[in-house]
Amino acid sequence: MQAQTDVVECRVSIAASQETVYSFFTDPEKMMRWQGMAARLVAQPGGEFWVDLDDGVVMSGKFTELDPFKRLAFTFGWEDHPVVSPGSTRVEVTFEPEGAGTLLILRHFDLPADEHEMHSGGWNFYLPRLATAASGGDPGPHVKPSM
Repeated sequence: MQAQTDVVECRVSIAASQETVYSFFTDPEKMMRWQGMAARLVAQPGGEFWVDLDDGVVMSGKFTELDPFKRLAFTFGWEDHPVVSPGSTRVEVTFEPEGAGTLLILRHFDLPADEHEMHSGGWNFYLPRLATAASGGDPGPHVKPSM
């Protein structure tokens, strides 16, 4: 994990194809296997990105870029959050081939400095769950991360 001036970056190696890993960001049922209790995802530019992480703790934004199996981007924020409001930050995810699997690189831009630690902790909690789910494993029931 690296936190630069305004970027939180996370990397995770996943034992699954780029196509499979990408689908865990665009298919609501797959999203809920690693993150959230409910999801509405409209995987097209301008389409809705909405995930209820924990009984009303909702992240929301819009997809801004989709390059199937290589890269996607969406705006991001929290409903009812005084600083990181819906759509106020950007998340870019790249899916690079790595042997028979995928190297996922997630970059979260435009976060206020005092929000880096919380968001870094959140992504570092959820991305290993994604790696487990995308590789065919069971990440276990959804639990709220302790940060």
